[in-house]
Amino acid sequence: MGVKGKIKRAIIVVILAVLAIVTIFPIWFLIVNSFKGQQEIVSSPIALPKSWNLDYLKNAAEQINLGSSLLQTVLITVAAVALIVFISSFAAWAIARTDSKVANILFIAYTAAMLIPFQSVMYPLVSLMDKLGLKNTPGLILMYGGFGISMSVLLYRGFIKSIPLSLEEAAMLDGANIFQIYRYVVMPLLKPTTMTVVITNAVWIWNDYLLPFLVIGNNDKKTLTLSLYYAKSLSGQYGNPWELIFPAVLLCIIPIVIIFIILQKNIIEGISAGAVKG
Repeated sequence: MGVKGKIKRAIIVVILAVLAIVTIFPIWFLIVNSFKGQQEIVSSPIALPKSWNLDYLKNAAEQINLGSSLLQTVLITVAAVALIVFISSFAAWAIARTDSKVANILFIAYTAAMLIPFQSVMYPLVSLMDKLGLKNTPGLILMYGGFGISMSVLLYRGFIKSIPLSLEEAAMLDGANIFQIYRYVVMPLLKPTTMTVVITNAVWIWNDYLLPFLVIGNNDKKTLTLSLYYAKSLSGQYGNPWELIFPAVLLCIIPIVIIFIILQKNIIEGISAGAVKG
C-alpha cells in the first residue's frame, strides 16, 4: 500500500471514529445520567455516577406507572403493526400481480400518501375519529395502521415483483384458493421484508408522542411516552426533573432497542430486497 493509500485509509478511519462517537455519545449520556441525582447531573453530566444507584430507576418506574404504561404501549404497537403487515402485504401482492391501470393508480396513490405531512391532517383526522366514537385505543390503532401502510406497500411490492409467478400458479393448480396462496406461498417468502416492516413501524409507534397525546390524552390508559410527559409536567412548565427524565427515558427505550438489535440483520436484508429487486 502506497503513501496515498495509507493517508486515504487513515482519513476513513478517523471519519468512522468520529461518526461512531457522535452515535454512541447520546446513549452514553443517557445511561450515566440515569444513575445520578439532580445535583450530580447538573454539576457533572458527562462523568460516571459516584454510585450506580438503582433507586432513580425504581422511582422513575413508579412515576410513569411502568407496568400499565408498558402493557398499553405493547398492545398498541403489536396490534397496529399486525394490521399494517396484513393489509399492506395483501394490497402490495394484489397490486404487483394485477397488470392494469387501476393497480398502477393505486400504487401511485399509496406512494403519494407518504408525501402528506401528518401535521396537515392531524386535527381534521382527530375530529373525525371523535365524531365516529374512535378517540380511544382502538381508534389510535386504526390511525397508526393508516399512516404505516404506504411505506410498507412500497417495500412489499418491490419484493413481490421478484417472486416467480409460477409458484402461485402451481399452488392454484393444486386447488389452493387466493387466501391459501397468500398464507402458505406468498407470506413465507416475504419474511425479510416483513421483518423490516415490523421493526420500522414498531420503533415509530413505540416512540410516538403526538398522536397518542391527541387521541388518548391524560387518561388511565397512557402509553410510555405520554406517562413520561405527564410525570415530567408535575414539576411545572419550566421544571426539569432530570433525575426522573433520564431513567424514565432509559426504561422506555430498552425493550425496543433489544428488539432492534435482534432483528437488525433482517432489516437490512428486507430493505435491500424491497428496493433492489423488482
